[in-house]
Amino acid sequence: MTPQSSQPEQSTRSAGPLSDVLVVDLSRALAGPHATMMLADQGARVIKVEAPGRGDDTRGWGPPFVGAEGRRESTYFLSANRNKESITLDLKDEADRDVLLALVDRADVLVENFRTGVLERLGLGIESLMERNPRLVVLSITGFGHDGPEGGRAGYDQIAQGEAGLMSLTGSGPDDPQRVGVPIADLLSGMYGAYGVVAALNERHRTGVGAVVRTSLLAAVVGVHAFQGTRWTVAGEVGRSAGNHHPSISPYGLFHCRDGSVQIAVGSEGLWQRLCAAFGLDPAAEGLSTNAERVAARDRVIEVVEAAFADWDAEPLLARLAEVGVPAGKVRTLDEVYAWDQTASQGLLVDVEHPTLGALTLPGPPLRFFEGDGTEVTRRHHDAPPTLDEDGAAIRAWLKEE
Repeated sequence: MTPQSSQPEQSTRSAGPLSDVLVVDLSRALAGPHATMMLADQGARVIKVEAPGRGDDTRGWGPPFVGAEGRRESTYFLSANRNKESITLDLKDEADRDVLLALVDRADVLVENFRTGVLERLGLGIESLMERNPRLVVLSITGFGHDGPEGGRAGYDQIAQGEAGLMSLTGSGPDDPQRVGVPIADLLSGMYGAYGVVAALNERHRTGVGAVVRTSLLAAVVGVHAFQGTRWTVAGEVGRSAGNHHPSISPYGLFHCRDGSVQIAVGSEGLWQRLCAAFGLDPAAEGLSTNAERVAARDRVIEVVEAAFADWDAEPLLARLAEVGVPAGKVRTLDEVYAWDQTASQGLLVDVEHPTLGALTLPGPPLRFFEGDGTEVTRRHHDAPPTLDEDGAAIRAWLKEE
């Protein structure tokens, strides 16, 4: 993307804060690959180990697929594997296991999301790998945890969303549980996993010894229960879905106007005063003068606010809300998000050259780094997700040179 004039100056002097880190990625699907992509975005060399012939499960997850017949790529796979190298290894084959072990000997990090016990049955138990390389940091992601009464359960995102309570908080109401529109349990466990890896690498600088970092889809979702968690553990209230309206703040949510809808977030009494002044409402109306009262009377608040918005079209309404300082926004479709100049200005689109698909635009990493003078420091470039075994020969040759 061409930087906008409003963007800070950029420096390409850094290949990334993790440029001295080698990651061996045995994971597949989404949780582990998302973690390793986060590490790769920050400069780590990530070698993705895939099954011969078929590769990562997500290479077959579609449609949509793109590319010519026989060279098609899944857009799902493309979403989680930028900046990586691919080698195919059959972990049941002795020669291929030797290649993997040679990689482990050189690695800083190994990432896996097999079901508990699978690596041990392959003769690749984590304990034995860390005996070979005591500095190794291992990230291990499961569905419901490595131990406990249900530690061996297979982990799939929607099942975890339900089991971890997220679906009970999502939907139009208590009787309409809904999954989040992206595989959020997978993504969160990957994010927590990458965070754990960086923490373990930092500790290794002091101790010289690696560590095993464990997380799960269950842990990741419970980890973001936030106020809904303490609502139960402290106050004894079971949170349930409140649709498009906040359970503890009012008015905060989606409100209809003449030609559509807008979202507003009235997160303080000062904002409530501004909203009322701008649209002719009484901020001290009986039963609505405090946030607690408005939460208890949410249906009445929705009725009052939507009546005030009824003669407004969405665009002028958003302009008026901005003018008076009430946080507001629209609900964009994804094509609108990626066409939005604000999205581009934040580096959230990256252009890459794929070996079979040619020029592609991908969603970009959500972190930016700056020098003290405000100059943005970026990677020199981003690499397209690899084709299956694209780097296998080069990796094997490199191992022989070492």
